[in-house]
Amino acid sequence: MLGVVKNIETRQKEGGASPARPQRFGSDWMAWLGLLPFLIFAVMFLFLPSASIVVRSFQDRSGNFTFDNIIALFTVKDIINAYRTSLTISFITAVGGGIFGFLLAYSVIMGGLPRILRSFLLTFSGVASNFAGVPLAFAFVATIGNAGLVTRLIEDLLNVDIHAKGFTIYNIYGLSVVYMYFQFPLMVLIMAPALDGLRREWREACENLGGTEIHYWRYVALPILMPTLLGTMILLFGNAFGAYATAYAFSGSFINLVTILIGAQIQGDVLYNPGLGNALALGMIIIMSLTMVGYVSLQRRASRWLK
Repeated sequence: MLGVVKNIETRQKEGGASPARPQRFGSDWMAWLGLLPFLIFAVMFLFLPSASIVVRSFQDRSGNFTFDNIIALFTVKDIINAYRTSLTISFITAVGGGIFGFLLAYSVIMGGLPRILRSFLLTFSGVASNFAGVPLAFAFVATIGNAGLVTRLIEDLLNVDIHAKGFTIYNIYGLSVVYMYFQFPLMVLIMAPALDGLRREWREACENLGGTEIHYWRYVALPILMPTLLGTMILLFGNAFGAYATAYAFSGSFINLVTILIGAQIQGDVLYNPGLGNALALGMIIIMSLTMVGYVSLQRRASRWLK
């Protein structure tokens, strides 16, 4: 037996061709040429603006170097409340959108829906996840605002003054509901491939070992989906944290958010302080960078099961 193995090894050394090594990226200049537009775009619209924000965060209104803008992030009450409100809304919409979006994705992918209905829901999710800004804010104001269609119908048909009972959508909970409109579909789009990646063999193996449906989801499916689920919630958190147009069109300056405060500092007539606005943006960049690091690390763990 040992002689046969040695004979095979000898033949492989003599006549077998060594496996071809993948060509290094730097050796093909066409690959760099194809990547050049992306590099130019990233430098012009990502790295240079970020560097400008960092530099201007340490400048006062006259352009002199100062630490006052950075210190204000931790001492000024309005700024602290703005960050707290933005983080609260982002957390509410991330958790709510993550849980209910996952349930909706489960119904779409594994609920036995007809193929036509499944394609329609996925297409609608792709459209709704990008429906934000002024149109979305106007849709909610015209529907359930103080003089919205649904609000007027309730008051006229049921003879109930809901405003006298304290109903209003112009608070953090109302804005959270507005954000949910594009958070749900985004969760569906990201979780759909993960649910599709669950193999039938895993369920069959669990059943052959005497496991039930609860055992399958507790010990097999959820541990596999958890990195994707948590990573998508982090992505939803960052998506809500950086939203500006929807919040400003919906509530103006009634809700104290970081993004609205930045706009007031950079474009306002009374609160004009570009250095402080850039410092606020720098704080947002740090928070968003941490969320992206968490998202990438969790997605890397999830990709091992979806290959």
